[in-house]
Amino acid sequence: MNAKLPAGILVTALLLAGCGGNGQSATSATPKVGLITKTETNPFFVKMKEGAQKAAQAGGLELMSAAGKFDGDNAAQITAIENMVAAGVKGILITPSDTKAIVPAIKKARDAGVLVIALDTPTEPQDATDALFATDNFKAGELIGQYAKAAMAGKPAKIATLDLAPGITVGQLRHDGFLKGFGVPEGDPSIVCSLDTRGDQAKGQTAMENCLQKAPDLNLVYTINEPAALGAYTALKAKGREKDVLIVSVDGGCTGTRAVQSGQIAATSQQYPLKMAENGVKAVAEFAKNGQKASGYTDTGVTLITDRAVPGVEAKDTAFGLANCWG
Repeated sequence: MNAKLPAGILVTALLLAGCGGNGQSATSATPKVGLITKTETNPFFVKMKEGAQKAAQAGGLELMSAAGKFDGDNAAQITAIENMVAAGVKGILITPSDTKAIVPAIKKARDAGVLVIALDTPTEPQDATDALFATDNFKAGELIGQYAKAAMAGKPAKIATLDLAPGITVGQLRHDGFLKGFGVPEGDPSIVCSLDTRGDQAKGQTAMENCLQKAPDLNLVYTINEPAALGAYTALKAKGREKDVLIVSVDGGCTGTRAVQSGQIAATSQQYPLKMAENGVKAVAEFAKNGQKASGYTDTGVTLITDRAVPGVEAKDTAFGLANCWG
């Protein structure tokens, strides 16, 4: 069956419970779970949806899904919450685009008796949702910061940070973690350029071009994710700098992991969206069954991936990364 939610949201409702042995298909009594991601095109969220579909089918749930047209499309996420509540979902899994502005809509859903779980990105405050299943994004940033510090081997760093956007916790956590891992405070003179990319490859390339104009001798690039990293690499290659600038990133998607394998990215922190979604759907199924609510934070893991290991920083190689990547 299909359910369409208005207001420019990309939505699918998939009846995943199927037919039982008695030949009866799922009915309106089938518990519903909603999944709302930031976009429908990012491979990270594609894999998350796959995990939710698989878990919903296994748990006998009907999955409704929605996504904004772009990262930061808070209005679409609000509308999706409202329509899912009206459709009678037992729980909503959400990767919030605007971690503060979405909170009132989440509160209304919870007040209506809906279990709301954040995936990947915590709200502000974090306890605005019942639970959070996510990578420790601070640790993800910290790992690549530690790696970069060791890989630089005492060479003075001139750092460019290609960040996400203001008001998104996941971006701030990764940025702050990187700085801690590298051992420099915010505003340190070694940070020669900081620009937002919204995690987009084209915007990452433009940001890197602008940073190279501002600081042509930069030698270390932190990026919010691998699309931004690949954009940065393109800009560096155009200037003949791709061999002498170290790029580190976060995500661990298959494209990004192959970029680590080829040497375009030195190291990345791999996260696991499939696990986030599967755990979230299972929690909603449990709530639908017996009223037991998930709570608190569940760390779904992070692993540093590189083929150029450095002393003192635990990592796995790209063979492991490719066996566990997404997208």
